Amino acid sequence: MSKFKYTETEKQMNTVLKHQDEILKGIQFPSQAESDAIAAKADSLLRSLGYKPEELQGLTPSVKTKSVMAVPTWEEVCHDAERHVGTNCDLESIFTEEELKSNELAIKQMNAEFSAIHRLDAFDVSIAALAALVGATVDILLVGIPEKTPDGLKAGTLSDYIRDYFDKRFPEEEMKKLANSKESKVPFDAQDNRHTTIRVEGLSAYYHRLLQLGHDPVLGFVFGVADILTGRMTTIDKTGRIVSQVMENYADRTEADIFAALAKQIAHFKSDVTTSMGLPVPLMSLFNLLQFGSIGEEEQTIAEIVQGMYYEGYDFIHFCSMSIPAMLVEVIVRIGYALKRIKEGYSVKDSIPISLNREKHPKLATMLFMGHSAVTAVNAGKVYFTQNPMAINYPEWIAFAKYSYSQLKWMLIEKPELKDQYVRGKINEELHSIIAEADKTFEKFSSEYTVVFH
Repeated sequence: MSKFKYTETEKQMNTVLKHQDEILKGIQFPSQAESDAIAAKADSLLRSLGYKPEELQGLTPSVKTKSVMAVPTWEEVCHDAERHVGTNCDLESIFTEEELKSNELAIKQMNAEFSAIHRLDAFDVSIAALAALVGATVDILLVGIPEKTPDGLKAGTLSDYIRDYFDKRFPEEEMKKLANSKESKVPFDAQDNRHTTIRVEGLSAYYHRLLQLGHDPVLGFVFGVADILTGRMTTIDKTGRIVSQVMENYADRTEADIFAALAKQIAHFKSDVTTSMGLPVPLMSLFNLLQFGSIGEEEQTIAEIVQGMYYEGYDFIHFCSMSIPAMLVEVIVRIGYALKRIKEGYSVKDSIPISLNREKHPKLATMLFMGHSAVTAVNAGKVYFTQNPMAINYPEWIAFAKYSYSQLKWMLIEKPELKDQYVRGKINEELHSIIAEADKTFEKFSSEYTVVFH
């Protein structure tokens, strides 16, 4: 019983191959001794008739008529084969045990070739390790943990530099003017429940940006713009309840045109980015839905932990600081990968490390996974030893989750399929060369015949 499930076309091919193999095995070719005996007998016969064989060499008939060669249709070939060998033929049956072992070895070699293409060498691992070392060092020594001080929020050297840059880029006086202007006023910016018709738990000057989806740097471009167009405020309050309500007292803050609404949304983001309780980290508002857990001595839920992190200064500007280690991993791995590819003889065009397509860049995604995994592991250790959730590098964990999913999908689904395609492609290349050789042989052999195709 065959371990393979053949298609109907493959079954037909197996039947024909089996039949042709039996025909070839049935042909008895004379040995050299038999051929010599036949030649000697013919020579003797010619001489007994008065001919000298050496005088007949080179003579050709005055008129040469081509014989007719009839080529049957594929259906006729299949029907003839089925009459002789049946329809349940396995491809393995036409090979000897030695040939089957040789075929199996060839398949293993092709699988090994494929694995070698995607296997990281010492230099690849070194690039990923260097990227991880730089990223982890920057995260620990330069990003730091936000703390409220008399001089404002302070963290690591890099974080402080980025926060100072934002303050210079968006001066306080200009931001106050922008916040008070009509072009940045939005209906979802209520700071308490004085103007709400449905109470939002936790809505205050401290937490309103965390609760309002319009203030989320990502979700704001969907919910914030929609709220500006409809005059509503969409929130997830401190208890995890989703509330969307019309803000009647802010009806003058709406826009009818989507592009005007988008411009107002961006202007509002700009006015809020450097405030004392600034924009939250992207998607941070969704953590209000996680009303479970019992963390720490106070047995807080995940939502309460995140709300406390935002209050202590875990905001959008700190998110930008935390993104630097993840960016360094990306830059170092991709540049190192490109330089190595160029050194190996690839063109600059084929070495540009943008695409993560494993057929174009077999090792790049795996190297990025290794680099981000190492930085994430170090950050997990940082959180463990400090016992402070503010030490979590949110962008790095997002990158780790992204590449972990990609790597898992590759190992379980894509790699087996791509390996199968690689092996089949190699086999097809050999098959096409055999078919081309067979065509040449047929053309040479049939040149002496008149070929008729049924």
